[in-house]
Amino acid sequence: MKYYISKKIDATFEQAIDEVKEALAIQGFGVLSEINMHEKLKEKLDVDFRRYTILGACNPVYAYKALQSEDKIGTMLPCNIIIQELRKNVIEVAAIDPIASMIAIENPKLAKLSAEVKGKLEKVIESLHSGVESFGLV
Repeated sequence: MKYYISKKIDATFEQAIDEVKEALAIQGFGVLSEINMHEKLKEKLDVDFRRYTILGACNPVYAYKALQSEDKIGTMLPCNIIIQELRKNVIEVAAIDPIASMIAIENPKLAKLSAEVKGKLEKVIESLHSGVESFGLV
């Protein structure tokens, strides 16, 4: 089972981050954290790594319902979305598939919630402009 939902888009890295944040907000998600892996890996290991940012996104309504159903579910929150620069103006955006991450938890209430959250994350990814496939870049 694939554990993520993804799309490649034609944008600058900064444009992609802004567009993802806007799309998340439309679906009721806030960004709780933003980790710049390029900077962190340079700082901690003195290595050069491509531009790669992890956004920790949370939809409070669904987070609350999940926490009511399973008190340890916080170990899997927030939903992570990555934005990585594959090459100039070719950006991949990928979000966790909540159904795949919830498979280990035997709680039917979470199955329904994870399907609803997956639908919202799919809408986020689908809404991103200009898939590079349409430009023949992939």
